Amino acid sequence: MDATAGLWILAIALMAVGLIGTVLPALPGVILVLAGVIVGAWIDDFTRVPGWVVGLLVVIAVIAWVTDYAATVLGAKKAGASKLALIGAAVGTVLGLLMGLVGVLFMPLVGAAVGQYLSEKNSKNAAKVGIATWIGLLVGTVVKLALVFAMLGIFWVAYLW
Repeated sequence: MDATAGLWILAIALMAVGLIGTVLPALPGVILVLAGVIVGAWIDDFTRVPGWVVGLLVVIAVIAWVTDYAATVLGAKKAGASKLALIGAAVGTVLGLLMGLVGVLFMPLVGAAVGQYLSEKNSKNAAKVGIATWIGLLVGTVVKLALVFAMLGIFWVAYLW
C-alpha cells in the first residue's frame, strides 16, 4: 500500500468515526470529521478541494460546535436549571454511554432531573428542567448532525467536481 492510499484510509476513517461521534457524546465528532476532510484535501495539496472550501468547512464546524453547546445550555437555562442539573446532565450522558442507545438518549434527561432535584428538592421543577435540558440536547445534536452532513457533502462535491 502506498502513502496516498494510507492517507485516504486515515481521512475516511476520521470522517466515519467523526460521523458516529456526532451522535455519541464521548467522541469529538465535528473535530474528527473536520480533521478527515483536511487530510483528504491535503492529500493532493488542496488542488481538488481548495483552501477556501476547507475554510468554509472550518466555519461550519465552529457553527456546529457552538450550536450544539448553546442549544443544550439554553434549553437548560430557559427552564431554570441549576449548576447541579447541568452537572447531572453531563454525568447522565457519560453513564448513558455504558447503557447503549437508550442510555445515550435518555440518561442526560435523568441526570439533569436528578441534579435539579438535589439542588432544590422540587420534583415538578426537576422534571421540567430534565425535559428542557434533554430537548436542548436533542435539538443541538440534530443541528450538529445536519451541519456535519453538509460538511461531508461540500467536501465530496468539491473533491469529485
